[in-house]
Amino acid sequence: MPSRRIERALLGAALAIFALAARAEVTAADAWARATVPGQQASAAYLTLTSTDDAKVVAVASPVAKKAQVHTSMMMSGVMHMHEVEALDLPAGKPVELKPGGHHVMLMELVKPLKAGEQVPLAFTVRDSKGRSSTLAVQAAVRPIAP
Repeated sequence: MPSRRIERALLGAALAIFALAARAEVTAADAWARATVPGQQASAAYLTLTSTDDAKVVAVASPVAKKAQVHTSMMMSGVMHMHEVEALDLPAGKPVELKPGGHHVMLMELVKPLKAGEQVPLAFTVRDSKGRSSTLAVQAAVRPIAP
């Protein structure tokens, strides 16, 4: 019987270690970016992020821009304003939509124009509720400029 207890204790310890090692899994859907015209220095990207655990987006980067940031838009005195957010909360199991007029990825100081049909690589740095960081790589399809 003592060996049964030892087996159970070892199994419990292994499961506890596995639970501690598990990270929030973040997925992306419907990622897209706006095309630009020659000389335009900024664009935006949009997508929906969903995490299995409470987490936060703490940074974003892209090789198509010298600067990439998560921004939010808000109306102030009848004028739309944007500003960078320090972190974007990803509540467990709840989709967070980055969309025009709300949270979005700003791509600034573009290194080249974004053309419809291309893909824009985005790398999100995500921090889970235990403080561990991971990277989520996303490809955003560039959509034509709306008429």
